Amino acid sequence: MADIIRLLPDHVANQIAAGEVVQRPASVVKELLENAIDAQSTDIKLIVKDGGKTLIQVVDNGIGMSDTDARLSFERHATSKIQKAEDLFNLHTKGFRGEALASIAAIAHVEMMTRTAEDEVGTHIKIEGSKVISQEVAVVPKGTSMMVKNLFFNIPARRNFLKSDQVEFRHITDEFHRVALAHPQVSFSFYNNGSEVINLPANDFRKRIVQIFGRKTNEKLVPLNEETQVVKITGYVQKPEFAKKSRGEQFFFANDRFIKSPYLHHAVLGAFEGLIKPGMHPGYFICLEVDPATIDINIHPTKTEVKFDDEHTLYAYLKSTIKHSLGQFNVAPSLDFEKDQNLETPYDFRDKAVSLPSITVDSSFNPFEKSGTNNASGYSRQPSAKGWESMYHGLERKLPQRDIGILEMESEGINNTIFDTSVETQESVTTTFQLRKKYIVSTIKSGMLIINQSRAHQRVLYERFLKNITIKEAVSQQLLFPLNLNFTRGEISILKEIKESLCAVGFVFGDITPETVEVKGVPVVVTESEVQMVMEQLISDFQMEVAEDSFSQVDMLAKTLAKTLSVKTGEVLDERSQVGLVNDLFACKESALSPFNKRTYTTITETDIDRKFI
Repeated sequence: MADIIRLLPDHVANQIAAGEVVQRPASVVKELLENAIDAQSTDIKLIVKDGGKTLIQVVDNGIGMSDTDARLSFERHATSKIQKAEDLFNLHTKGFRGEALASIAAIAHVEMMTRTAEDEVGTHIKIEGSKVISQEVAVVPKGTSMMVKNLFFNIPARRNFLKSDQVEFRHITDEFHRVALAHPQVSFSFYNNGSEVINLPANDFRKRIVQIFGRKTNEKLVPLNEETQVVKITGYVQKPEFAKKSRGEQFFFANDRFIKSPYLHHAVLGAFEGLIKPGMHPGYFICLEVDPATIDINIHPTKTEVKFDDEHTLYAYLKSTIKHSLGQFNVAPSLDFEKDQNLETPYDFRDKAVSLPSITVDSSFNPFEKSGTNNASGYSRQPSAKGWESMYHGLERKLPQRDIGILEMESEGINNTIFDTSVETQESVTTTFQLRKKYIVSTIKSGMLIINQSRAHQRVLYERFLKNITIKEAVSQQLLFPLNLNFTRGEISILKEIKESLCAVGFVFGDITPETVEVKGVPVVVTESEVQMVMEQLISDFQMEVAEDSFSQVDMLAKTLAKTLSVKTGEVLDERSQVGLVNDLFACKESALSPFNKRTYTTITETDIDRKFI
């Protein structure tokens, strides 16, 4: 039998590695920024165009590379970070595999200009699809400038899978924030399509958080500081009252590297147990410093998934540290059973001076004086107005007659007229009733109809919002006092993207600054207290499920509003609301399914009921 195993050519191996390392433009940004950090840079610039598809450039003032190192850096597994296998368990750098530059050069046009402090001139290299086009001497400043153009130019299938420019830019921003938070001692600047997005001077960790997420974040932070033999925990958690339904501002850093750890996230949730409502998520910026020998980073190409030697101990330390900080800064309520609450000085009287009580006497008071009424209390009662009955003369008290309508459905299980509207039925049986605050039960000719009230209301609201956005004839109610809502820069950019659709629904916006949004009007179905919740849910959904075109964006907006504003399980509905919801559901174009393709109702025929009694 002939030998069939062959060594892959370098350019093929590089493209395979690129499939793991470079998933989207944000992956390139992450690798280049981490290389700049490893080069001991103090000032880093990130420049992107068209969501990173056209250009990604990272310029740093690090140590630079010599002529030989610059050429060798694009070879597979060529690195200055480690030399032997034991170094994998003593890592102090971001990169160590030596695959990033080779993978990027295999699927893009790359230009690198670099110079060390000792050299008078630097090196300029051009590479296209792993092929070195040119390498020449150039006059460049100290440091390194990496330009990645036309990403996935030789893999059109991968390029077609990229999202829109706004979506890719959002992912790039997330990676930029992660690196910038992990290294507050380094100054960063970020430019998109020629305009400056954010400029972060070197600062401490707290000020870096405030620079990225806005000034209002400063009042939300509770500091953490605990050092043990196993781990050193520093950073901040947000106060319980600022918990959100979305998982937005949640960051773990292990040895100055952003990581994802569901296990440690559970420890944070355990520390906030009893302080936040179920389903809410606290924000946190937690830095863990452990011995490099006790952490394994080399388990995933993205290096965000790590493994600790003793996760159980780390879990316990983290949970107790957060609880201690929340109690130390009077965020968590403390119970002192030894203290007598009756001896506590009221808050309003703590700063008042002690004085003798004053006594006033009414010298003109005569207890034997008659007030002219028989009322023992001495208060005179106003004479009642006479003749008020004549205002309602001729009016008879009648119960309102409900018009439940005749609904026709051609779906399975419901034929012809679905409700039994005979006089005998209306007089003897209630039209609808609510079962366990979750279902609405109604009678039909063939038997019984059971409707999930939450899903049914979602369908009704979804079609209503979709119609309003499409026709743009939504009704808006103006607020007496405009609302000023605080968001991060990234959240503000998302709101700007969907602002037009929100206005079509009924929202009216005022000034929009990099950190605040002024809301002047809301749709009729939205109350003033729900505006913040609706906005946060919208931002969360658009971050998790990014919309590609205008139709999918409108569809997602309608779904989110319907899910947020619909009647929830556990809410009590009066009879009129029950009948109205039933009528509205079967007036929809697709009444059998919710916007999320779940059944809204089911029918139980009289035959099914008879079978239960056999």
